[in-house]
Amino acid sequence: MATHDRDRAVTADLRGPRTASGRALLALLTEHLPRMREGAHRADREGAFPVEVFEGLRASGVLGATVPKELGGLGVSSLHDVCLALTTVAEADASTALALHMQLSRGLTLTHEWRHGDEQARELAARLLGAMGSGEAVVCTTVKDAGGGRVITRLRPAPDGGWVLSGRKTLASMAPIATDFVVSARVEVAGVPRSAAAVLPRWAPGLTVLDNWDGLGMRASGSVDILLEDCPVRPEDVFLRGPLGERDDAALAGQTVSSITMLGIYVGVAQAARDHVVAELTRRGGTPAAGVRTLLAEIEARLHALRTTTAATLTVADHLAYEFDGDPLERGRRMMFDFQRAKLTVNRLAPEIVADCVTVIGGASYSGSHPLSRLYRDVRAGAFMHPFTYPDAVDWLSEAALGSPKD
Repeated sequence: MATHDRDRAVTADLRGPRTASGRALLALLTEHLPRMREGAHRADREGAFPVEVFEGLRASGVLGATVPKELGGLGVSSLHDVCLALTTVAEADASTALALHMQLSRGLTLTHEWRHGDEQARELAARLLGAMGSGEAVVCTTVKDAGGGRVITRLRPAPDGGWVLSGRKTLASMAPIATDFVVSARVEVAGVPRSAAAVLPRWAPGLTVLDNWDGLGMRASGSVDILLEDCPVRPEDVFLRGPLGERDDAALAGQTVSSITMLGIYVGVAQAARDHVVAELTRRGGTPAAGVRTLLAEIEARLHALRTTTAATLTVADHLAYEFDGDPLERGRRMMFDFQRAKLTVNRLAPEIVADCVTVIGGASYSGSHPLSRLYRDVRAGAFMHPFTYPDAVDWLSEAALGSPKD
């Protein structure tokens, strides 16, 4: 897609913000990038969460970026601009970008609850958003049950009219510094199994943040497990969702908004790998061998395809999320369809780019101390991000193309 600025055609390729609030966020992030880069190698080697980096982000207002201005935040709502912010951070450190996504994504989805939810949802969202906007709250969302789904997280009624939450969640990025947790769970209401999201403060009885993250990549993201042992939950601290197993294509829009900006993380990793190769070849001087020049040309072409595909998909997602006033079921299907096509593209091209960069540099990049070693491991994480993993994405996209999209 192209826009026109006087006589110059500008291709949308995820290089500049589109809103004033997006520009403000990028300006705030710029001052933190040197520290992110400086600490990325050590944090990766030690598997240590960059607490000091996030304290700086909190102090400067970055952690409240996607909170509406009325509630104390920057008011960034553009999915393009949030994705660009994550791309920029990922070029410095992908682990930091993945953890930051947790907070920025939650601001986007809570804002939707605040504007469009029922009375209880609006009040709960406003409380969380206000605390995020002031810098008080760091909110971690936990979706995936531990044990490959064998451990089901459940809400049960409590005698006092509230709830009791039990289970175990895994891959809870940013949990080491989270003040609050939004925990997905199953619940039975009037005999009907439903999904829900319970909100708990870090100090809730029975809630334990484990120190067990030892990932292949994203080692500094703090993607630990959360243990929930009969945690009390107040009735007003639960978002109730629809019945389990009931198809709701309208909900696909919310799932897209929650996750689509993560594409920028892997664009950033690929860009960082390319920039390292170009800098190294420039340092070496002379004319590279024909094979190296061929690989470099392929890297440039793939990176262009990666950036333009992501930017175009975000343009459509922003329109459907904020300007589309048609059938909400159709909106959800269209948003998820575009998202999944872009996600498959990113998950294929980004690792290919980094792998070619490793080939260009040669054996030196195989050392664990080399920057490309970290990028090579980090970029693989994209394939495991929901929605969807590769097998589910293949099922969903193929059936959608045939006119019968899966749940």
